[in-house]
Amino acid sequence: MEFGKSSRTRPSGVAAKSSIVNDLLSGMGKLPPQAIEVEEAVLGALLLERDALTSVIDILKPESFYKESHQKIYQSVLELFDRSEPVDLITVVNNLRSKAELEFVGGAYYITELTTKVSSAANIEYHARIVSEQAIKRDLISIASQIHKDAYEDTTDVFELLDKTEQKLYQVSESNIRKNYSEMRSLIGQALKELAEKKDQDTGLTGVPSGFTDLDRITSGFQKSDLLIIAARPGMGKTAFVLSAMRNAAVDFKKPVALFSLEMSAVQLVNRLISAEAELESQKIRTGKLEDYEWQQLHHKIAPLTSAPIFIDDTPGLSIRELRTKARRLKAKNDIQMIIIDYLQLMSAEGNS
Repeated sequence: MEFGKSSRTRPSGVAAKSSIVNDLLSGMGKLPPQAIEVEEAVLGALLLERDALTSVIDILKPESFYKESHQKIYQSVLELFDRSEPVDLITVVNNLRSKAELEFVGGAYYITELTTKVSSAANIEYHARIVSEQAIKRDLISIASQIHKDAYEDTTDVFELLDKTEQKLYQVSESNIRKNYSEMRSLIGQALKELAEKKDQDTGLTGVPSGFTDLDRITSGFQKSDLLIIAARPGMGKTAFVLSAMRNAAVDFKKPVALFSLEMSAVQLVNRLISAEAELESQKIRTGKLEDYEWQQLHHKIAPLTSAPIFIDDTPGLSIRELRTKARRLKAKNDIQMIIIDYLQLMSAEGNS
């Protein structure tokens, strides 16, 4: 990005994306989703009222408009806004003229015509959402078209295609979700609710507890977005430690946890958890040679473990891409609070990653 220029310049891939959509739908005898008259109404309202932009700036991007001329007009409005200059018919015309784009968009006459499309900016937010929805539909069509093309290629890695598809859909969703402002009343209420929850927990922790008192006192729990690496020589108990932390977080504090094990099978890990939970020797768990009272002890003690929100994936040679995809789904479905990987060096990468 160059300093001194607006940061809202249109992405270079927009024209290509639009071309893909147009080519696909023209072959089907259909027009891409669009709302030209509504686009005109939005632009007209922006030219009529100086404060109208604040209602739509978080909803619309230049590429939200179907017509390229409308994209350029809206981009010009944003540039004026960024420079704290007034936005009106004259300033927009002059700005477009300075960039040699005035004739492309239809000249001063067309921009003047836009101001006749609406009498006020009263409904501009409603109209902006219509324009945005049509743009989302075009994005989805573009993604579907690319998937269709790639799926026919013999050289396409199907799992890579799945991952790219999921990423693109996620990006469309995220780019069209804007966090709005919050009033102090609701913020105070939320803060008091969180304080009450912390008081009820009586832990004084702000993150996911490990169950190790001294460690939690130092860290206040494992915090969101933290990357923690447990390092030690072989045989020093790294896996035993993370299993204990996972068990404590899930059983004692009801925090959903995911464990990706690239070394041990899920059953082996569960056997270690059962051994620790039931306070029985691991050798007896492995061989199944338990006395009657030990069986009763086992069934009684592992009841909390059975219902714990723990999710174990023991896929060998798990790739970074696969891990990302699985973690994203686990988070969406089960609101995972902590992810454990045992261990990082056994993961594989794709391509040039």
